[in-house]
Amino acid sequence: MEEKYKEEFTEEGFFQKIKNFGKAAGMKTVYTGLLLYYAFRRKDTPKWAKGIVLGALGYFVSPIDGVPDLTPFVGYTDDFGVMMFALVTISAYVNKDVKEQAKTQLEKWFGKPDDDLIAEVDEKI
Repeated sequence: MEEKYKEEFTEEGFFQKIKNFGKAAGMKTVYTGLLLYYAFRRKDTPKWAKGIVLGALGYFVSPIDGVPDLTPFVGYTDDFGVMMFALVTISAYVNKDVKEQAKTQLEKWFGKPDDDLIAEVDEKI
């Protein structure tokens, strides 16, 4: 899947998707995407891990989706699952700085983040 979707990812497309659909996708999904994004931007993250991130974020921004994103309650479940799988796979490259950058950006978009939702994601990595 990585190869199929990694060409779909652009920073502009990622931030546009969150701007347009972030509230619908939910804080956990957006936080997971941000962790991937900031881990991708680290110089220490190896190419293989960056490829996984590109595939997962490409899937998130792609208009062609396994479960349509407009489906209430279910539409972003597959996106979250794909991104969470990628996050667990590259978790060694998600350091304190990556988490802080993701939380700071999340707060800009959502206001004070829900600590319980953030903890649910952080506990898996």
